Amino acid sequence: MTDSALHRTIDAIWRIESAKIIACLARMVRDVGLAEDLAQDALLIAIERWPSDGIPEKPGAWLMTTAKRRALDLLRRNKLREQKYEAIGREMDTRHDVDFDAVLEEDFGDDLLRLIFTTCHPVLSTEARVALTLRLLGGLTTEEIARAYLVAEATVAQRIVRAKRTLAEARVPFEVPPKAEMASRLSSVLEVIYLMFNEGYSASSGASWIRPMLCEEALRLGRILAEIAPGESEVHGLVALMEIQASRFKARVNAKGEPVLLLDQNRALWDHLLIRRGLAALDRAQQTGRPLGPYALQAAIAACHARARTAAETDWVRISALYDALSRAAPSPIVELNRAVALSMAFGPAVGLEIVDQLLSEPSLQRYHLLPSVRGDFLMKLGRKPEACLEFQRAASLTQNVRERELLLKRAAECAEE
Repeated sequence: MTDSALHRTIDAIWRIESAKIIACLARMVRDVGLAEDLAQDALLIAIERWPSDGIPEKPGAWLMTTAKRRALDLLRRNKLREQKYEAIGREMDTRHDVDFDAVLEEDFGDDLLRLIFTTCHPVLSTEARVALTLRLLGGLTTEEIARAYLVAEATVAQRIVRAKRTLAEARVPFEVPPKAEMASRLSSVLEVIYLMFNEGYSASSGASWIRPMLCEEALRLGRILAEIAPGESEVHGLVALMEIQASRFKARVNAKGEPVLLLDQNRALWDHLLIRRGLAALDRAQQTGRPLGPYALQAAIAACHARARTAAETDWVRISALYDALSRAAPSPIVELNRAVALSMAFGPAVGLEIVDQLLSEPSLQRYHLLPSVRGDFLMKLGRKPEACLEFQRAASLTQNVRERELLLKRAAECAEE
């Protein structure tokens, strides 16, 4: 194996195993920053030894065992928790052969759940939660996170350092939150995963319309969360939403990298395996017996699109009803804007325009490019093309995404020509 191939293999192993290792170490040392440092130590040892010794048959167990030994050494040096580390010492005594099968069979579900709740703790800013989660649970480097979000690497590094310091200073416990806090804490976790996915699905800035890596990481984290919290309806709802949305990746851009809107997409390019997975996750959300929450309702809307063989077969009346339910469950100006689109498709653009005009004075939408974009679409369909042209131009001036700006200016030009 060449050096480059070896390093790619080690990198892949690390991406798969790092979250479990950090989660286990965090339980031992009760500090996520220290846990990451110890895990990185184990990785460095692997990078030093594996080129000459060869990659172990069970590399994940090797890394876990090495990292645990580093943690034990630290506990011993600091003279902490005598009885605990003596017990761990007997378990990890280097005089005995390590049972790698036993290491692999350990249940890391609780540790991963604790880590997710810690990295997504409300004491952190949204940006810090996202960066720390991608770093510790996604195994991404600061360079990769910076590239994904089009920010300076130093900025990401500072966010992560500050996040670790904040968690330590606030003495955030490494635990699954008590029942009384579970709903709000889970909401914070789901928000972080959803924000990751959305930024990858419709990039807010830059030259690319989509950033698949962010979507893949969000979907991977969502699947992990669904496995370790199987009774939570909204977890399955979010996974369902992401699976179905991700199924459209190949159809969302054309050969030139230009955006293709949902109703114009070639549905033969949709990934039907992901659609089936999404529909199955939606079924699991419904089987919990709880009322559908915002993520599950959005997944139900996405499922309507996924089940339609052509754009013309879309059940817009049902989608409108689901948006009505979503506006009651999680009212917001953006939900109302999306509801306007659904109603316009079901009952005509005049109905949608009436709702959108009521949103024009909404402060939170004043710089939101999709408001004039949607309004321009309604005006164009009503034959009011000069007004539509102005709306598309305004939308283009507000978006930070190059591809989206080009699409909006193209639509403005089409209105001017007709």
